[in-house]
Amino acid sequence: MNLSYFIAKRISFRRAGGFSSTIHKIAVGSLAIGLAVSIVSFMVLGGFQKTVAEKVYGFTGHYQVQRFTMSNAFEETPFSLQSDFAQSYQQLDFIDRVQSFAHKAALIKGDQEVEGVLMKGVGQDFDTLTFKNYLREGRLLQIPEEGTSNEIMVSSVIANRLQLEVGDRIILYFVQEPPRYRRVEVVGIYETYLENFDEKIILGELQTIRNLNGWSKDQIGGLELFVNSKPSDELIEAILDHLDFDLKLIDSQDKFLEIFDWLKLLDTNVYVFIGLIGFVAIFNMAAILFILIMERTQMIGLLKALGARNQQIRRIFFWNGMRILGRGLLIGNAIGLGIGLVQDLFHLIPLDPASYYMSYVPIDWNWPVFVGINFGIAGLTAAVLWIPVLIISRVNPIQSIRFD
Repeated sequence: MNLSYFIAKRISFRRAGGFSSTIHKIAVGSLAIGLAVSIVSFMVLGGFQKTVAEKVYGFTGHYQVQRFTMSNAFEETPFSLQSDFAQSYQQLDFIDRVQSFAHKAALIKGDQEVEGVLMKGVGQDFDTLTFKNYLREGRLLQIPEEGTSNEIMVSSVIANRLQLEVGDRIILYFVQEPPRYRRVEVVGIYETYLENFDEKIILGELQTIRNLNGWSKDQIGGLELFVNSKPSDELIEAILDHLDFDLKLIDSQDKFLEIFDWLKLLDTNVYVFIGLIGFVAIFNMAAILFILIMERTQMIGLLKALGARNQQIRRIFFWNGMRILGRGLLIGNAIGLGIGLVQDLFHLIPLDPASYYMSYVPIDWNWPVFVGINFGIAGLTAAVLWIPVLIISRVNPIQSIRFD
């Protein structure tokens, strides 16, 4: 067995007496808490970013394809489902699914109040399975193959303002010339907690908008593209290569820039926070190892008197520090991952949806990040451990043996 490692085992943890044992436990606790906090922080940050991004993408798609126009109006200029892109997008294997849509400005009248809204018309390709996560009351739209059923879904914000309930029949007044109206039934109430959607969007049938605008059955306002990989410039270039000359591509990250810029800003805050925690944990580790070296001054002098080289003695305390590091990483991972698992399963920590866009603290299991944190802390700590052991070469054997 390696002599340095053998001695390191003999002077650590339960094999060490009183003071040394306490110092070892403090060092392990410091590293474990630092690692656990780092893991939980990235879990929460990743969960928060992922949840908000999925809400936006679930409502609008990762990208939208629309007819190119110079107008900034809410309503789109129609294009045909017979366009080259609508017929050939299946060639792009990163596109998971596509939904057709159109928007129409309207006034919705309750018993006492009138609210301006934007009706989003969806077709039979609407992904009800994903949107079901936002359903709070009632049911989802039932879109017939022929004709219209005159059903709508409203957000909980609009429902509360207009005192609407599932089953109510109301009148929608559409802004056009001449003005037109439709009597519709509220079949469901949804809630995303994102004010960009909840305060102004109601869901209806695409065919209703076609009828109001005089569009043909194959005309739509746009296509929402859902991709099965992380949105990137490469995907945008691939989609643009297949677009018709009169169509444009809209990136949801650009369309809702304030949301995604805010999410990116959170990265900086967490990195600074993690950096401070890591610095404190690693500094504590170096300071504790320095204390252990000072406490073992007599042992160092005795080993030198017996002929041990400085390099051998340094390795004793280096291995001692690595044993502390190993236990700290093990306990820290158990605590951090345990907290994340409990929160993910039972949602014990609630949030105010009005401020955080979700009702509980979300958790994201990003294993590459967790592995990176472990290797990062281990590497930095191992490097820092060599700093205090350098003082071993200055220890005088005669003076240290007589040291009390």
